[in-house]
Amino acid sequence: MSRFANKVALVTGGASGIGAAIATRLSAEGAAVAVADLNLEAAEALAAGLSSRSIALHLDVADPRSVTAAFAEIDRRLDRLDVLVNNAASCTDAPLAELSEEQWARDLEVTLSGPFRCTKAALATMLARHQGVICNIGSVNAFQFLGNEAYSAAKGGLVTLTRAIAVRYGRAGIRCNLIAPGTVATPAWDARLERQPDLLEHLAGFYPLGRVGSPEDVAAAAAFLCSDEASWITGATLVVDGGLLAGRPELAEDIVGKDREA
Repeated sequence: MSRFANKVALVTGGASGIGAAIATRLSAEGAAVAVADLNLEAAEALAAGLSSRSIALHLDVADPRSVTAAFAEIDRRLDRLDVLVNNAASCTDAPLAELSEEQWARDLEVTLSGPFRCTKAALATMLARHQGVICNIGSVNAFQFLGNEAYSAAKGGLVTLTRAIAVRYGRAGIRCNLIAPGTVATPAWDARLERQPDLLEHLAGFYPLGRVGSPEDVAAAAAFLCSDEASWITGATLVVDGGLLAGRPELAEDIVGKDREA
């Protein structure tokens, strides 16, 4: 398929994990992709294997100057921007009573204010052309307490920001949607897996589909929402979570009774 032929896409946090899978999927479907990441070397390595027009950018979404410079580089090298995927995030493990002001601020700056900055920069191009698609990568943490208070609050705000963008700019030809993944096997889990090698297998037991997600699961959803096949979808949240928010099978079994008669 070439759903993104002649399209230009930017993926923030695009050098690894979910971002890398999305960048790879969009490129495979014809897009020129700007892989933007704090780790420029990793972004360059990924971009080198994508379509010939794809580029790598250093981007710190928490720094307004970095955002301005990155979008200027996209305009200079790729002429325009058709698709923005706000994927970069920061997640602090400390519980609320132990969170420092700096940790709280960092999670909100990257996870919520970062998409605001990038969206504002993208709109300058998209509004002039009366078209564009924005896809925000949220989390099930926005809808259910699963820890990580600062990250979860930021992801909750991102849901509302998504709706606001969709409604305010819909008549200007802009669509904006959000994907809410559950647990996804990415390098973000590596440190935990060193201590608990069976962690993801354990977490899979909480999911009705019996497994955690892959970055490609999220990339497939992003490719759909960013394509013309989703041309009448905006302001929506697509939950990609293996059924987690629908309910927990082990809890249902305990409530009903595992030893009930057939």
